[in-house]
Amino acid sequence: MGRLFSSLERSSYLQQMSTEQLDLLVIGGGITGAGIALDSQVRGLKTGLIEMQDFGAGTSSRSTKLVHGGLRYLKQFEVKLVAEVGKERAIVYENAPHVTNPEWMLLPLIEGGTFGRFTTSLGLKVYDFLAGVKRSERRYMLNRTRTLEKEPLLRKDKLKGSGVYVEYKTDDARLTLEVMKEAVVRGALAVNYAKVDGFIYDENKKVIGVKVIDQLTREQTIIRAKKIVNATGPWVDTLREQDNSKKGKYLYLTKGVHIVIDGTRFPLKQAVYFDTESDGRMCFAIPRDGKTYVGTTDTYYKDDITHPRMTVADRDYIIDAVNYMFPEVKLTVKDIESCWTGLRPLIHEEGKSASEISRKDEIFFSDSGLISIAGGKLTGYRKMAERIVDIVCRDLGVKERCQTDRVTLSGGDMGGSIHLPAFLEGKTKEGMKLGLEEEEAYRLAKLYGTNVSRIYEIISTIGEEANRYGLPSSLLASLRYGIEEEMVATPVDFFNRRTSAIFFNIAWVRTWKEPVLKYMKQCFQWSLEEANYHRKQLETEIEHATIPVDEVVELKKQII
Repeated sequence: MGRLFSSLERSSYLQQMSTEQLDLLVIGGGITGAGIALDSQVRGLKTGLIEMQDFGAGTSSRSTKLVHGGLRYLKQFEVKLVAEVGKERAIVYENAPHVTNPEWMLLPLIEGGTFGRFTTSLGLKVYDFLAGVKRSERRYMLNRTRTLEKEPLLRKDKLKGSGVYVEYKTDDARLTLEVMKEAVVRGALAVNYAKVDGFIYDENKKVIGVKVIDQLTREQTIIRAKKIVNATGPWVDTLREQDNSKKGKYLYLTKGVHIVIDGTRFPLKQAVYFDTESDGRMCFAIPRDGKTYVGTTDTYYKDDITHPRMTVADRDYIIDAVNYMFPEVKLTVKDIESCWTGLRPLIHEEGKSASEISRKDEIFFSDSGLISIAGGKLTGYRKMAERIVDIVCRDLGVKERCQTDRVTLSGGDMGGSIHLPAFLEGKTKEGMKLGLEEEEAYRLAKLYGTNVSRIYEIISTIGEEANRYGLPSSLLASLRYGIEEEMVATPVDFFNRRTSAIFFNIAWVRTWKEPVLKYMKQCFQWSLEEANYHRKQLETEIEHATIPVDEVVELKKQII
């Protein structure tokens, strides 16, 4: 792709958005907003998108990192939801095979647990049917012996057998980014760290624009658009309040927490979906890149939505869940390397607990013309976008239909998932010819897909520069590519959303944070004060990813 998404050009992109009326302005740069921007741009609408943090910095980088079909929603008879998102998994996979891949999931049957053999077998069969699962990925049942062969760490005293079915594992932040990059390469304008500071209305009290504050330069811009969509996830009601249109249904935020353990301490062979002993809620334990991560909790949340934190109680809940289902692991607090916390923007339903509330999306229409969307799941982002853009096109008299089921995302242009293994093999060999270790070359090819060619192009030219900053050439190439073509504006953007290292390789972050800061200071011409600010932000992010909040201490602070 061309260099159309550079953080060095953020101000000019905002300026460009302000010079002419857009057909559609999307507020919110998570997976839903990115999906809307892509669908809109593909249909020929002049599209802009602004995000007050980094792209995917909210819920869309803090999920369970599964493009999954919502098996547990069958228990709530959400048949239509399961059918829709189940079928969407295959589309997401084919459109971006480098960031999404099938993952066989084991569902253990435990004496006294939630799932019995007959109901599990039937439920998984119905799930496969609704989701349109292909024959090679349909569920099968295992006895106790075969189950332990697949995952020896499972508790043996109460195990009766298991069901095995397919989910799809993803890198949620990079999926969001690849959708955004594809929208941009097709002509959309998108800028991070651009916060709405108020709506602009015409004489009929219809919304026609927004005031935007650049969070990095503090400059104000006015952007006008024929239609404005509020796709801000947990902040949807905040913008509805600014628009004086928060009426009727409202958001119910729930918190999900995940912990990461090194694979040597929790050597999980097989992804497992299991119910907890304490309250029967469901958890995932998933191996990834030499680590195992486990989550999620599902509790009501009403604190700071910009920086949600794992609490001591959250941490202990997951540790207890692991030690119940995998007693030989004997997990302790010291084994946790990192964690993340995300918020689910669900729609409030009277009398229902956090885990019982529907995951269906909801569209809100304001008298001012503002359109808001909330709820939904990562897996269903494309269909959510389609529904919104259908409405926008109807209002604007545009006849084009949704085509994104056939749009290959940025980095995914290798001819479909069937060609992924050969692509990875070829690009790994190409990287090794540049002097990379085999493991590193493979990692880059998997991370960037077909965009890895640009990474390799940079590597071939930066040897001297890499030495000057004391950085490995592959790291500097990723950083430079991130700045020039993935709008990396801060060190946190790079270490978190672009590489996931802050969650899955925290030691790597600590090793390279100072050389990365040094390079970015030079690149962006930061003052010493600005560089120190970004260092502090990164250190805070590391703290949030490693140290839980003690609720008792927090409560005392509030009282004081």
